[in-house]
Amino acid sequence: IYKQRSHGTEADTCACFQHKVLEQCKQMEPVVRPLFTHCEINGKKIVSAEIPGVDISQRPVYYKGKGRLKGSYLRSGASNEQMSEYEIYSYDVYRQNIHDDLRLTEADVAALDETKLSIYMNALRTSLPNLSHLDDTDVLELQGITRKGTVTLAGLLIFGKYPQMYFPQLCVTAVVIAGVSMGDTGNSDERFIANQRITGTIPDMLDEAVSFVKRNMRMKTVIVDGIREDKPEFPVSAVREAVLNALMHRDYSAYSERVPVRIEMYSDRMEVISNGGLYGRFSIDELGNVKPDTRNQTLANLLEILGYAENRYSGIPTIRREFKLRNLPSPEFISRGGTFRVIFRNDIQVFLNNIVEDTGRSEDILKYCASPRSREELIAYTGNSWPYLRRTVIVPLLEKGILAMTLPEKPKSRNQKYYTVKKV
Repeated sequence: IYKQRSHGTEADTCACFQHKVLEQCKQMEPVVRPLFTHCEINGKKIVSAEIPGVDISQRPVYYKGKGRLKGSYLRSGASNEQMSEYEIYSYDVYRQNIHDDLRLTEADVAALDETKLSIYMNALRTSLPNLSHLDDTDVLELQGITRKGTVTLAGLLIFGKYPQMYFPQLCVTAVVIAGVSMGDTGNSDERFIANQRITGTIPDMLDEAVSFVKRNMRMKTVIVDGIREDKPEFPVSAVREAVLNALMHRDYSAYSERVPVRIEMYSDRMEVISNGGLYGRFSIDELGNVKPDTRNQTLANLLEILGYAENRYSGIPTIRREFKLRNLPSPEFISRGGTFRVIFRNDIQVFLNNIVEDTGRSEDILKYCASPRSREELIAYTGNSWPYLRRTVIVPLLEKGILAMTLPEKPKSRNQKYYTVKKV
């Protein structure tokens, strides 16, 4: 609402307001064009100014008086926050068609693994026979593995003998936390149940990261018609797609080369986190429904030829389909603050609510505990981690009085054993 001036008509007041808004818009680069709307409410003249968003290729819009670095802001709640240099660069990458996976490294061809290169050359000449007449040096240049004899980042990450010699933090860190948030500890005050730094090429890291998750996933035992079936906590194919997407589509600029891809496994979920938010024009709501722009085109092409990626934008639909088939909570995709986060939630709460009815699993544990069993014996028998086993099975049975401890006065004792009180 623009207050009418004491000396002037209502029309003059509205015109003055519009003039001031237009003057402010002219101070922006690029110049923005406001859309004015007039209406009247309770006898008061209302004038609104709507500023349409500009195309991503023109962002960020900044205040000329402070310059691009200091005059670019993000709206956060009711306040304005100055954009970081990295946030501004993320727009430049798209507008200027910068491909950080093609930036040159300090490595030469000798830093590449000959066996891996040979496998790639054979696969390339099979899939693209029109390149079969070129020698290896020309193929390396044409496919973006080298530039004038110097290895590109993409070439190093796919074929390097040890890429982390040049970029130590372009790796994967994977941890398993006992509780639901970072900082929770286990029964022995351990910070991490498992902790691994995964290095090597992208194919190496992908395979090892998936193996880490498989080793540390909980297994749900389902007994149907007397037949026991163990189901992993999350679909392995979905886990692979999430890790592959993180490694293939993350930001590989100098701003992010010190930040690894992170895998964090909690009691109720797992998260895969990578630097670099959504790339290009599409929004988080369109993820998996429209063809997106590709941040690292060379990496995607190399991984496709090697058979690690389809490069057909099927990863997100695959993840969603697998979770739906398993009746698991829908996966969450969050792009915020220059990071992309994938969250897989398990069905532990549903399992906790129904554990009393899960007679097959209860009977299995109670029969096994006819003789007192230690924590280590129960872990080996079920194949589950102790925090998960204790929370989902042991504690509910203790509370029902069906299971008991040999040392109830020392519940955390290393010598603690569990035995069945009532016969099944």
